[in-house]
Amino acid sequence: MDNALSASAAAAPVMITPVDAQPNFVQRLNGLPLRSKLTMGAGLLALAGAVLAITLWSSQGDYRPLFTGLADKDGGAVIGQLSAMQVPYKHEAGGTILVPAGQVYELRMKLAAQGLPKGGTGNAVGFELMDKSSIGQTQFNERLNFQRALEGELTRTITAMSDVADARVHLAMPQQNGFFREQQKPSASVMLTLRGGRTLDRSQVAGIVHLVSSSVPELNPKAVSVLDQTGALLSQTGADPATGLDGQQLQYKQQIEAGYNKRIFELLEPVVGRENLRATVTADVDFSQTEATAEEYRPNQGPNTQAAVRSNQSNESTNGNAAPPTGVPGAATNQPPVPATAPVNGASAPLQAAQGGAGNTSNRREQVTNYELDKTVRVTRGAVGNVKRLNAAIVVNHRSVTDAKGKTTNQPVPAEEITRLTDLVKEAMGFNADRGDSVKVISAPFVVDKVEPTDVPFYKQPWLIDIARSAIVPLAFVAIALIAVFGMIRPAIKAAAPLPPQDKPETVDEVVDDTELLPGPDGMPKLEAPVHSEKLERARALARDNPVAVANIMRDWMSGEAA
Repeated sequence: MDNALSASAAAAPVMITPVDAQPNFVQRLNGLPLRSKLTMGAGLLALAGAVLAITLWSSQGDYRPLFTGLADKDGGAVIGQLSAMQVPYKHEAGGTILVPAGQVYELRMKLAAQGLPKGGTGNAVGFELMDKSSIGQTQFNERLNFQRALEGELTRTITAMSDVADARVHLAMPQQNGFFREQQKPSASVMLTLRGGRTLDRSQVAGIVHLVSSSVPELNPKAVSVLDQTGALLSQTGADPATGLDGQQLQYKQQIEAGYNKRIFELLEPVVGRENLRATVTADVDFSQTEATAEEYRPNQGPNTQAAVRSNQSNESTNGNAAPPTGVPGAATNQPPVPATAPVNGASAPLQAAQGGAGNTSNRREQVTNYELDKTVRVTRGAVGNVKRLNAAIVVNHRSVTDAKGKTTNQPVPAEEITRLTDLVKEAMGFNADRGDSVKVISAPFVVDKVEPTDVPFYKQPWLIDIARSAIVPLAFVAIALIAVFGMIRPAIKAAAPLPPQDKPETVDEVVDDTELLPGPDGMPKLEAPVHSEKLERARALARDNPVAVANIMRDWMSGEAA
């Protein structure tokens, strides 16, 4: 066997050829077909575009609203200022401007310092309009400028409220003349533009009305109308045509009913349980205003009552005719009469002078006495807002009763307990049968609507939809990049890569047909084995059939031992 191998090795020609130079990567790419080159170039461009898009999208960050609902004029001013400050922004429909989330509050402060946005009051002028006066200004122009300035000041004051975005004030101030009866009273109208989702309560509307009426002389608060941006009248000055009550009276009535409802719920809910009680209270409130005046007179009567003299009048008169003269004419007649004397002892009296005769005399006396009489004056004013009648209706749910077997049934509340609940409600309401109050408590089963849960598929969940919407852009870019890499670039690179050496079993073929360079300083090239040799073929067959024997022979050759 050894002789045969030796003879085969001696007979096989040994040829030593130089190793061909391996082509580099660029040469291998140049050797690819045109289609592969175009595919690889398109893949590189798609990859670069996807990477650039992802970089730009991630660098934008989170944008938050800086201002919403801006007018076109204010929006243009804000955008111009942001451009001057070199701040990135986005403009959306509805007057919304978006800026990076980290700069929202800082930009708001900077823009506010510059008076942006001006809002609806940007064109409102105040009393500074009066500083601009011309020489040829007429009295009408002065009055008009004063009215404009007053409207502007009121607009500024009203828009200072947090819920008001814009306002317009219209004043009707007629020119006064010298005739008091012909003077017209001023009036005012206020148009409000409220912020999104904001409303004004009754006290705020009343405050605006009082503000305007107090700013204009002789302006009655009832002559001030306040409207919102939808055209709804906010200042209700008249009565409601449906109920005959104005806004304040209706609110007072509702407050009374709500108070009685609250009392009933606080009293009965601990007894019957939560969600087992329904109550409604209707109050009949008297808002009529009445005033009565009465006077009563009566004499001072009674056993111990002394009449009080109010006035006393006395009148006395005397009427009489003079008597004719009598007696002896002469000097004695001209003498005054002497007192009469009575005769003594029957002697005759001396001659008397002439005396006047007796005349006719009448006397009249009148006396009037007025006494004080009792006077009672009563002025009665009826109270406004008195409760005339209360009506209460209460429904109590049936009770769930579980028997000994564990079966649950609904049973009405016993009549005795209904009576006790009625008494409690009457005490809580201040029940008064004289004014016609009524309380009705019944027990009835509550009908509960069965709400069947709707199974929303997983892919229709809101949170999943939000995540998908926010991640669809980066995922699309990543998908494009992966397609470009694995579908276009990788096949071209793989086609241009050198073929790896094939693994072969350790046989004589590997020793003879080894493609590696022989060890040595100069790197000797491989030796080509003979292509056709009968002995070589038999050696190869022997090596395949009996590899152990061939391995032993090769070991003996290398060690220099004789077989």
